[in-house]
Amino acid sequence: MSKKIFVGMSGGVDSSLTAALLVEQGYDVTGVYMKNWTQDLPGIQCAWADDLADAKRVAVGLGIDFKVFDFEKDYRDKVVQYMIDTYKSGRTPNPDIMCNQEVKFKLFLDLALENGADGIATGHYAKTGGIDGENIDGMESNKLYLAEDQNKDQTYFLHRVQANALSKTLFPLGGFDKPTVRKMAEDRGLITARKKDSQGICFVGNVGIRDFLAQFVETEPGNIIDKDSGDIVGRHDGAIFYTLGQRHGLNIGGGLPYYVVGKDMEKNEVYVSRNIDSAELWRREIDLADLHLINPEDIKDGQEILVRVRHRAPLVKGVIHLDGSSGAKISLLEDQRAIAAGQSMVIYSEGQCLGGAIVV
Repeated sequence: MSKKIFVGMSGGVDSSLTAALLVEQGYDVTGVYMKNWTQDLPGIQCAWADDLADAKRVAVGLGIDFKVFDFEKDYRDKVVQYMIDTYKSGRTPNPDIMCNQEVKFKLFLDLALENGADGIATGHYAKTGGIDGENIDGMESNKLYLAEDQNKDQTYFLHRVQANALSKTLFPLGGFDKPTVRKMAEDRGLITARKKDSQGICFVGNVGIRDFLAQFVETEPGNIIDKDSGDIVGRHDGAIFYTLGQRHGLNIGGGLPYYVVGKDMEKNEVYVSRNIDSAELWRREIDLADLHLINPEDIKDGQEILVRVRHRAPLVKGVIHLDGSSGAKISLLEDQRAIAAGQSMVIYSEGQCLGGAIVV
């Protein structure tokens, strides 16, 4: 009997092709739209209804069953509130990582299994070794591996997924690049083949962080201060909106560009510098908290590793020092720019994503 797979279908080309490929491979496929966010924001209409319609049309075209799972309350509680609280503390979160951890690979997986699925699949660009001990190209099913296309690789956002969840997950697109995916979708007549990729916050849609936060957080204008001279060089509309290394959106004219090098949430001040070599902008020794290792036995104290300090940043060499609990320190071989507190640092070795932690 073929394995029953629930595919998370967002209404985009990646998840549409994922469903189509699994049908072709003989799986018993059910499409699932996760309803996580439906609220319109001022001047911005949430696209959830259109995305749901597209996902349903693809499912009908493929001849597969289709369901809607409503996770909106959980998404607000576990993802949106986390994002708001982290920004209010002066740190820079990544809501997509939390969405994967708490919604797609926990709530969705659990409900899929309760409904009789053997596993789930998504349109992420990443790799595992199959489901329940299957072996694909020598990979293990409970481990996470880089996608073939390094420009599209999404393991950075998946590094907090549990090993047991990975063992129940398929990533059919891990071996393809985006142009190939679009061509394959077009060849199969999928209506989403040329649909533009969603930008902005996971599931919320094409809305920037600033516009989103402004709906939930009260802010006050404050001073932008030159860290080197102590002079007030501008005004901001809320320190919460600024992050380390930021250059654009400061509205400070004349001369060399300024970069954000720090902020004080209590004083509501943002500190900037024209010195690109400012010590506040560059770090080599990184303290980490809330460490998550997918398979703890795969990493040892003092091990040489590769790390990604942000999505699409190049992999850089370092050494990890474990403290025996949820903390760690990474010593990078070279200074890296604008590593902001609250961001995730993700750990790799020989093409495998080992996990990651939060920058302190």
